[in-house]
Amino acid sequence: MPHINAAAALQICMLLSALPAQYFISQWYGTDSAQRIQITERIIASWSSFTKSHLSLDAWTDCLKLWLSKTRSWYHGEKKTKMGDNEAETHSYFAESTHVHSPKPQYIQFSVGQVIVHKRFGYSGVIVGWDVKAKAPEEWLQHNYPPAKQDLKDTPHYRILINKANGFGKSTAYIPEEEITIIMGLEVHHPDMKAYFSGYDGSKYIMQPWLKKIYPHD
Repeated sequence: MPHINAAAALQICMLLSALPAQYFISQWYGTDSAQRIQITERIIASWSSFTKSHLSLDAWTDCLKLWLSKTRSWYHGEKKTKMGDNEAETHSYFAESTHVHSPKPQYIQFSVGQVIVHKRFGYSGVIVGWDVKAKAPEEWLQHNYPPAKQDLKDTPHYRILINKANGFGKSTAYIPEEEITIIMGLEVHHPDMKAYFSGYDGSKYIMQPWLKKIYPHD
């Protein structure tokens, strides 16, 4: 039995449909041969256009390329969105969030720009941000606040640039309010000071405009 491929089968179907098509054309449009020829030519042209648009290999290739392009765009868009969400979540930790801290709760005792001394460790530094309660990865919270200190997680926390003059080793800290003592007349030396502050008035550091927008009440 001879093998018939898809193209040959399609041609056979077209030939078999030609006679019924001519019959229906003659029934619909009478015996006017010129009119029948015109209608037949239109049908052939429409069929040719249909096969080129939907049945040709090039048409299917174009459709596949379009689908792959849309799928790729969707995938990278979703990936970028997730990465953006993860990055935003990361930067919300340790008082690094850029959302405007307003209104300022009355129980937040200290302000950005004030110079502090750590009560237990003795190092000095300057406040560059605060959270109404500890915002950090769960692993960090579990490590720093064992069961006996769980209550501290719900107290205000401050981000500190540590004074390099202390030789403490760390450059920043994130500490609860109860560990802070405010002092005046002490200048802090840290490579990032100019990024956060424009000057020092003897009692506190003056915030840069971008930081003042985040902490308008400090």
